[in-house]
Amino acid sequence: MDANERSSRGVSAAAPVLTVAGLHAFYGESHVLHGINFEIRKGEVVALLGRNGAGKTSTLRAIMGLISATGSIRFGDTELVSRTPEGIARLGIGYVPEERGIFASLSVEENLFLPPVIKPGGMDIAEIYALFPNLSDRRKSQGTKLSGGEQQMLAIARILRTGADLILLDEPTEGLAPVIVEEIGKAVQLLIAKRFTVLLVEQNLDFARSVSDRYYVIEEGHVIDQILAAQISEPGTVDKLNTYLGV
Repeated sequence: MDANERSSRGVSAAAPVLTVAGLHAFYGESHVLHGINFEIRKGEVVALLGRNGAGKTSTLRAIMGLISATGSIRFGDTELVSRTPEGIARLGIGYVPEERGIFASLSVEENLFLPPVIKPGGMDIAEIYALFPNLSDRRKSQGTKLSGGEQQMLAIARILRTGADLILLDEPTEGLAPVIVEEIGKAVQLLIAKRFTVLLVEQNLDFARSVSDRYYVIEEGHVIDQILAAQISEPGTVDKLNTYLGV
């Protein structure tokens, strides 16, 4: 299902699930986000694009309460600023960090069962293994014995079990072979079909184009552009995005 088809089924008309307004964020005395504004509607995949150090990961970390922030981050009707990371996660936001956070001494299955189920609607183990057959084959293997692609699959799968309905994905294809990137793409497409809402940070423009409805370009802690999926095919748009990304 492409972005135009999804728009015709009501994605573009849905109420915002997440609204970020005037977001400033800090690492100690370092001011890294400077008034970020964007929103995500239910069922959308929205990509944050930009060069390394632009503020994309910091935006995800601010949403999850992992760094100091001011401004407003509203999840539905609930303000997230000043809430604890645990409290934010229990509202139904799942975070898959770039470093994946796999527990090396635990097996695949132990890693899967580690996060608590926060509400109904998550995938069960059979659904997860059907989505990621590699994990089924390696269910008794320790985290240290998984490939980078398998670790990424496990990091995503672990969140799908919890019942979170907004998923933050930070560079899910970083360093992965093309065949594994394709598997990650299939997983995101399944999330789309199941009406999950996804906020994606990604450097791989081809991957982002394959799944995203809208793009926000971040530069030096500011949103400098918004591009709709339908605009990608317009002359010059990809060249403009590549310029933003330094490609």
